[in-house]
Amino acid sequence: MSTPAPETTQIHNIGYRNYDGPRFGRAYARRALFSQSLRGSYGLGRSAKSKVLPMILFTVMCVPALIIVAVAVTMKSKDLPVDYTRYAIIMQAVIGLFLASQAPQSVSRDLRFKTVPLYFSRPIERVDYVLAKYGAMASALFILTAIPLLILWIGSLLAKMNFADQTQEFGQGLVSVALLSVLFGGIGLVMAALTPRRGFGVAAVIATLVISYGAVSTLQGIAHSTDNSDVIQWLGLFSPITLIDGVQTAFLGASTSFPGGEGVGPGAGAGVVYLLVVLALIAGSYGVLMRRYRKVGL
Repeated sequence: MSTPAPETTQIHNIGYRNYDGPRFGRAYARRALFSQSLRGSYGLGRSAKSKVLPMILFTVMCVPALIIVAVAVTMKSKDLPVDYTRYAIIMQAVIGLFLASQAPQSVSRDLRFKTVPLYFSRPIERVDYVLAKYGAMASALFILTAIPLLILWIGSLLAKMNFADQTQEFGQGLVSVALLSVLFGGIGLVMAALTPRRGFGVAAVIATLVISYGAVSTLQGIAHSTDNSDVIQWLGLFSPITLIDGVQTAFLGASTSFPGGEGVGPGAGAGVVYLLVVLALIAGSYGVLMRRYRKVGL
């Protein structure tokens, strides 16, 4: 066996050296992933093209609130024409589009390319990843839904409406959209995490929200037209947006959007069932995400 000539043997210094800086733990990694995911939901830190859709949807979400405020201030109205708790229900299509576009971009590429472990100097736990992604998606939705309510509240003060009443209703609206954000965020991430293909994830989120709401609304309309008003409130358990509608009707003094108006929405007893279903869906979404990422080996 021949050995290489001494003059052909070389040692290259490729520049590796030990890290002597501060070492942060899992909490720091979790916060970093949360921050990166939240910023990414609005295209921040990404390409200019990635900013277009979320910023357009954010603008579309806020413009009606600005118009309502302008009319209220000009007409010197004594109350806002749209309740704080009703705004997100009215704008549910925009919320659904935002969720469908951003939930897959948050998780689909991680599933497809499996590059998440390369982001950190030490491996993160599965629970860290799920909590960071879930928290970021819920926070992005809360920003989307809460800023228009803030615009309405500021406008009500400019119009010199009753401060105590408007502040109370504003607080009720914030509770409602906070619950909506956590529920929708979990459902959206679950649908998006089922496939590494972003397009399939978008379709899955839209189908889940649209089909469930369309089916429930149709059945509620049929029940109302046939005078089966008792069934209407229970049908609302089968769609995310009608679940939020039912909870805020029962506990936050909101007016229901169910067919038939007042008296058709759930009372306190049925409202407890609505709230339990919402909490079960939130916990179930977290559990499904944990199982999904255990399966893919994160």
